Amino acid sequence: MPDRTTPDAPAAELHLISRFLEAAAAEAGAARNTLLAYGRDLRDFGDWCARRGLGLLGADREAIEAYLIDCDAQGLARATRARRLSSIRQFCRFVHDEGLRADNPALRIAGPGKARRLPGTLDHAEVERLLAAAGQTGRGKAERLRNACLMELLYATGLRVSELVSLPVSAARGDPRMILVRGKGDKERMVPLSEPARAALRAWLAHWDAEASALRARRLPVPRQLFPARGKAGHLSRVRFFTLLREIAVTAGLEPSRISPHVLRHAFATHLLAGGADLRSIQTLLGHADVSSTEIYTHVLEERLQRLVLDHHPLAK
Repeated sequence: MPDRTTPDAPAAELHLISRFLEAAAAEAGAARNTLLAYGRDLRDFGDWCARRGLGLLGADREAIEAYLIDCDAQGLARATRARRLSSIRQFCRFVHDEGLRADNPALRIAGPGKARRLPGTLDHAEVERLLAAAGQTGRGKAERLRNACLMELLYATGLRVSELVSLPVSAARGDPRMILVRGKGDKERMVPLSEPARAALRAWLAHWDAEASALRARRLPVPRQLFPARGKAGHLSRVRFFTLLREIAVTAGLEPSRISPHVLRHAFATHLLAGGADLRSIQTLLGHADVSSTEIYTHVLEERLQRLVLDHHPLAK
């Protein structure tokens, strides 16, 4: 924890960070979660600089490298350190482009990089147990219908959890075979729905419409979200969905620590690739801007080719 007897970043620098975030949102189309991460990282770096008598605009390459070494000494994960350096790089580029300083001190700093780990995943039987358990988890029929719909949609589409919980109800109207999703950077894409997902969606919408009719009868506002909640965002939060997924895992008899929205997204991609889908199609479905982000799933293809050789090549016997 930082020493609160030492100064934090001054108001002028916080205003500069706000200007950067506004530019990132307007010009680069950065998503809300990306902007929040930029803000946290730059505030931490600004506080670190202030405690050493530096300013964000005065921090040179040596100061940035010293900050990264300090982050390492704190035991921060390599991915966290890489993200913080990325935030500082974006900020330094901004102040340089704005003419607020003559150089870009972060230009040639080599970061720790991100570990290319194989994503955790689930086999088909485990996914089936989760899908069945979703319809049995909840305090009443409405929650069980919602949970079944959430899980079927997640596995059928591979959506990011933020994309799933923020779906507008308008996207689900008309018993669609495909739904329009707004992803990172406000980019839109179409994703197909499986028949089980469509059935779960129809069941949830029937309840949703009944609730909406009751609200209209009482002259109360009707939510626009497919999965409404009372929070500020108006829809089920990512945190609540994460805990909900753990509850479903317990019902399914699976280890909760193994289950997360990302694991279901990985299962979606892994099972598609194992079934013969190509990387470009999976890239489009996942909403990856670059196919290099999708290539982590090629371990499935490599395993399948290895089995093919071992099972059928005459010299492998």
